Amino acid sequence: MDDTYNMLNLQEVDSLEAIVIIDNELDPMSPPAPETVGVSGNMRTIGLHSKHPLTDRGGADSEMRMEDICCAAHGLSILVTATKGEKKHAMLFDAGPEEDIWERNVRRLKPNLASVEAIQLSHWHRDHSGGLGRAIRMINSEKQLNGSSDKVILDLHPDRPCYRGLGFPERIVSLEADPTFEELDAAGAAIHKSKEPHTLLDDMFLVSGEIPRLTSYETGAKFAVRYLPDEDDWVSDELITDERFLACNLRGKGLVVFTGCSHAGVVNAVTNALKLTGNKIPVHAVVGGFHLAISDEMQVRSTVADLKRLDPAVLMPGHCTGWRAKFAIEKQMPGRLVPCTVGSTIRF
Repeated sequence: MDDTYNMLNLQEVDSLEAIVIIDNELDPMSPPAPETVGVSGNMRTIGLHSKHPLTDRGGADSEMRMEDICCAAHGLSILVTATKGEKKHAMLFDAGPEEDIWERNVRRLKPNLASVEAIQLSHWHRDHSGGLGRAIRMINSEKQLNGSSDKVILDLHPDRPCYRGLGFPERIVSLEADPTFEELDAAGAAIHKSKEPHTLLDDMFLVSGEIPRLTSYETGAKFAVRYLPDEDDWVSDELITDERFLACNLRGKGLVVFTGCSHAGVVNAVTNALKLTGNKIPVHAVVGGFHLAISDEMQVRSTVADLKRLDPAVLMPGHCTGWRAKFAIEKQMPGRLVPCTVGSTIRF
């Protein structure tokens, strides 16, 4: 499968569709966001398109059932489909924290899993990797039902920590381990390990390498530590150097950058996306976790100011962004905020 990858020859695509399978926030009742993107799915999320016909309630044609509503969870998973002419490729970006929640939302949203050719894990944290095993099995199963024997490609950074955690002055809290390479292989994935920037799927998707730290205020994940089993000790891991973003080049618009948690900083991530494409393509949209939920006011203010300078048309902050940063974005850049809520389908 080595010919799947061609270095940094990112192609323009005619359109993008992003289905939010997992995010921290569920808001099925608010009206669609601004006209900068095409938004649908909110009514489907709340179950108004439930296929439960009725014949006995005074003319009501169907029943809305709570079992059809998607669930929010602490994590992220977005299915991205890119189209260029007659070509169409689909890629899953992260798989959320748990297998059951990933399957539950997929069964309600009913995306075309057979079309998914690759999965990228943004970084080794359980809230992004926990659903991978079930996702791999379900995608491969749908492929087989459609007559394909191809395994889904799983794009991983090779540096998987044994455990990550949070090291406070008075205690250390271990996080749950990520799935192992052996477990992911057993689930049926065609595993590709890379820490270098590369493109894949007819060069429609760009996966970054390590994100350079350039800003003075984006300093990593405070208190983050990793366990070294050979030394039976925990060491600082605040940089989370294995984190990588996903990017596409939308024709006539610019880069659409998907971030997992932005531990390196969302401004640093966007700046790196611009550099990897020769600083010749503007940024059009930033989607995913901005990691500002526990940041102080200065960092939020600095981040929003630099995002405004980068001038994206769409900001779709989710997962670990936090309500304070979302409020600041809407206040400083009115009309650009698009909610990253579970079940939404966003069309660029």
